[in-house]
Amino acid sequence: MAAEAGDIFLDTNILIYAYSDTELEKKKRALSILAFESVVISTQVINEFVWIMNRKFNVEFDSLKIIIDNLFDLYKVCIISQASIQRAIEFSKRFSFSHWDSLMLASALEAGCTIFYTEDLQDGQNVDNQIVIINPFIRNAG
Repeated sequence: MAAEAGDIFLDTNILIYAYSDTELEKKKRALSILAFESVVISTQVINEFVWIMNRKFNVEFDSLKIIIDNLFDLYKVCIISQASIQRAIEFSKRFSFSHWDSLMLASALEAGCTIFYTEDLQDGQNVDNQIVIINPFIRNAG
């Protein structure tokens, strides 16, 4: 799935904040991103979201199925490819990122995104002159 100009890739934590009530300022920012940005997520993000929302926030699986259907309807969802997995391994080696963060970054690049919203990596880091990592909670990104 090719991204359009201005598409941004979301880390799982952005979705978690949007659907939880633990940090209200982050929830407000996450909801703004979901409402006003052209969002791309991967199947990895969706699976991590299901796991965390069920285990940490006790959201029932039946409710999660409805939320997941909505995510597929509202946002671009990319499937993790073999090429993304290989690229993620290279990113993990080169940048010492976790494999899971590297896999999201590789998926974002494969989808053609130029911005990756996360609070887990270095804000402002430019990877291969193709994508910029932005922590949307420490600056008004987008």
